[in-house]
Amino acid sequence: MRVQIQVVPRARKLGIELLPDGRLQVRVSAPAEGGRANAAVIEALAKHFNVPKRAVTILHGVTSRSKLVEVLQ
Repeated sequence: MRVQIQVVPRARKLGIELLPDGRLQVRVSAPAEGGRANAAVIEALAKHFNVPKRAVTILHGVTSRSKLVEVLQ
């Protein structure tokens, strides 16, 4: 399954919510430095979809806040 997400790094309130346009907003506390926010996003999505972290892949937008992610189930 492919999912469009919007990432909010260094967020105080953590979580995943559905936006009106159909994307998921993923809030993580990690900063967007050295790939730490991407790792936190993968971990949060894996927990949300109840899959291992290796089943979540960022396809597009590695350096952007808007990303296309693939989740294998």
